[in-house]
Amino acid sequence: MDIFEKEKKYFFNTYKRLPIEIYNAKDCYIYDTNGKKYLDLFSGIAVNSLGYGNEKIIAAVEKQLKLFTHLSNSYVQFPQVQLAEMILSLSGFNKIFFTNSGTESMESAMKLARKWGKSFNKNKIFGMTNGFSGRTFGALSIMDKEKYKNGYEPFLPETDVIEFNSILSLTNKINSKTCAVVLEFIQGEGGVRSVTSDFIETLFDLKKKYNFLIIADEIQTGIYRTGKFFAFEYYNIKPNIVCIAKAIGGGFPLGAILGDESVANIFTTGIHGTTFGGNAISCVAGISMLEEINERKIFSNVIETGNYFIEQLKQLQNKFPKIVKEVRGIGLIIGVELNCECEDIVNKFLENQILINCTNKNVLRIVPPLILSKNQVDDAIKIFEKVFIEII
Repeated sequence: MDIFEKEKKYFFNTYKRLPIEIYNAKDCYIYDTNGKKYLDLFSGIAVNSLGYGNEKIIAAVEKQLKLFTHLSNSYVQFPQVQLAEMILSLSGFNKIFFTNSGTESMESAMKLARKWGKSFNKNKIFGMTNGFSGRTFGALSIMDKEKYKNGYEPFLPETDVIEFNSILSLTNKINSKTCAVVLEFIQGEGGVRSVTSDFIETLFDLKKKYNFLIIADEIQTGIYRTGKFFAFEYYNIKPNIVCIAKAIGGGFPLGAILGDESVANIFTTGIHGTTFGGNAISCVAGISMLEEINERKIFSNVIETGNYFIEQLKQLQNKFPKIVKEVRGIGLIIGVELNCECEDIVNKFLENQILINCTNKNVLRIVPPLILSKNQVDDAIKIFEKVFIEII
């Protein structure tokens, strides 16, 4: 049996694997066992911000491996404390709790919100239509995507969804029993759609009226993906809780929740925990990643290269209006909405040695390493044009 046959035999069939066997990866490229080089515009689903094989991350991990790999959270660990200090300094929040993943971050945030709400007799938590916050029961309970929810019912009580960007839905559903509202400021899985300023303004007006928490899902958009540390910074507001993961571990499993002063003292000893959250290897990788981004000012590249990529894609939209419906995004989270479903188109990109993702059925999602260059954008645009010509 080859590796693909073994995968089908041994694993629950939850993933639709791409038909390439990966051997190595470096910078923005992935190499298969046949020696083919692929430009990666997906970066492990917005995880590998510095691409592959970053020397500083490798050196930090090797050093930590010789000290210790895992300790119980019964012990204070210097890598955790150092990374916590960096994140809180960059974000302006008061407290942090480390997790293993984005979905665990969302579960932790929902628990924190419910614990906060008890003293106010508030327990209703809202998500958004077309949103995606993970695959556990808590996350699924505040989503409306049947693709992910069907067959897992019943879900958590006192949860619901608000129509994304609908002020009417927002005002109709929020009331004095509202505990928290969960919001992606840019919906990633939902097709790279940004929240409107009017929606945010109304949400924060209602927050003043009814006193509830706002939970920002920055799992995909955080850590400079948009050019700013968080996407919500574009709206000049501050949520109470922030969920992060993906990029924060420098390619290793790591997530976290951040809390402001309103929730800083809600979690007390023994009422919440995790075995692997804040693992030392992940933390030192995260430290190195943040140091690299800030020392090299990679966030400036995110803005400059992201704007250039969007501009080039909009030129293609003008050239192929029957194929491209809209180009949208901020920094290096970009969506190309097509007038057709894009699953087969992803395969055409693969044949042309470009790795890209199809989300929400008809949106090509582009979340490359933050070190992507304009020359690499030019290479990608040539393939976009070639593929679009082929499908006319």
